[in-house]
Amino acid sequence: MGHDRPRNPMLSAVSWALHFGILFRSALVTACPKSCHCMEKNSLAVLQCMSRNLENIPADLPCDTVVLLLASNRITKIPKQAFKDLNRLQELDLSNNAIKTVDAGAFQGVSDVLRVLDLSNNRISSVPKEAFAKLQAKISLSNNPWHCECSLQEVLRELRLDPETVNEVSCHTAVEEEYAGKPVIQVLDSGINFCNFHHKTTDVAMFVTVFGWFTMVIAYVIYYVRQNQEDARRHMEYLKSLPSSSQISKDFDTISTVL
Repeated sequence: MGHDRPRNPMLSAVSWALHFGILFRSALVTACPKSCHCMEKNSLAVLQCMSRNLENIPADLPCDTVVLLLASNRITKIPKQAFKDLNRLQELDLSNNAIKTVDAGAFQGVSDVLRVLDLSNNRISSVPKEAFAKLQAKISLSNNPWHCECSLQEVLRELRLDPETVNEVSCHTAVEEEYAGKPVIQVLDSGINFCNFHHKTTDVAMFVTVFGWFTMVIAYVIYYVRQNQEDARRHMEYLKSLPSSSQISKDFDTISTVL
């Protein structure tokens, strides 16, 4: 009577791994957007969507994506919750696009898991503070036309900038022209506070507004007084033009004599 040969646990594990790998690659290929090339690297889903002339972030990205490469396209905007279903996303490359706008909540849903974010070489001049809310990733923001003012200072204060490119985050324009062309961190480290300039500008604008209203009120009062003076003068002239009571009496006596 024959006996079943004992199974080799090592062969079983290898067989299971190969089977899982085949299923993983099959699912990855099935879910892959037409505009991207999907691959597996160290059992992680990698989407290579570089240099595809994309104008928008694809909407049909697999939810198990770990690395998403969208560099060198023509993307102009990162809308709110653009990656909300990618709860495994660890690396996101959006460099060398034409991005001008990053909406508040753009990285909502991936802020806790994302580890690397590259937004270098775009056209971003400002971003709302809420755009990077709770983001823990190391971020590259170099070679963008940043406008250095209070809101940018507050945004950078909350971010973990890539130390290798931090000195390439420069002021293209600034609230004070003397800081244009200088690295943002260098300016801030020198003790400059862009929010002070913001408050001064606000104070000046408020003063100009109040002064304008005050001038208008004074002008109206002067006009009102002068107009009343003119009306009073005309009224006096009218009263003076009326015949006096003595003249009326004389005219009455003359009429009586004639009769």
